[in-house]
Amino acid sequence: MLKRNRQKKTNYRKREALLISRSSFITVKISDQNVICQVLKPTLAGDVVISSVHSRELKKYGWKGSMNSLPACYLIGFLLGKKSMEKGTTSAILYTGKDAFTSRIAASLKGITDAGFNVPVSEDIYPTDERIRGKHIAEYAKILKEDQEKYKIRFSLLLKDGLEPEDYPSHFEATRNSISDNLMRNTNKLI
Repeated sequence: MLKRNRQKKTNYRKREALLISRSSFITVKISDQNVICQVLKPTLAGDVVISSVHSRELKKYGWKGSMNSLPACYLIGFLLGKKSMEKGTTSAILYTGKDAFTSRIAASLKGITDAGFNVPVSEDIYPTDERIRGKHIAEYAKILKEDQEKYKIRFSLLLKDGLEPEDYPSHFEATRNSISDNLMRNTNKLI
């Protein structure tokens, strides 16, 4: 037990409170390139994954942007919320463990709650809608476009995938609509 504490893998006070509550919980893990969000249910035999979303799944819905940006984190949360609700789970609490609470985690939570999922959270922690849609990325791209060399280096992956960084907000909206439409079609097929 102490080893996991020293390695900063488990916060046992938070974990104990989580287990005592018997509530489903959400985890958000952000790496240098990807994001994974899960809804889990604690059991005596271990945690059971109810639903899980990896940032690579966004490509199925037409996403061409960064896989761990603020807009991507929101979309991953939105997708997780929709998938979890399809499986009958409608509420959970956030479990960060030893990880710090960041704006990208807050964006994921905003996506989850916008999908209709119930998470006890204050509205004050969410990033602004402009940042969630990627307006700050588009504005930065417009400023950087004056120096074409820096612009092409900084946004090389986006440009390679055919996305102009100035179009980030509209691309975000199109992807969000695609997620909603596809999941609605899948729900209607089940009925």
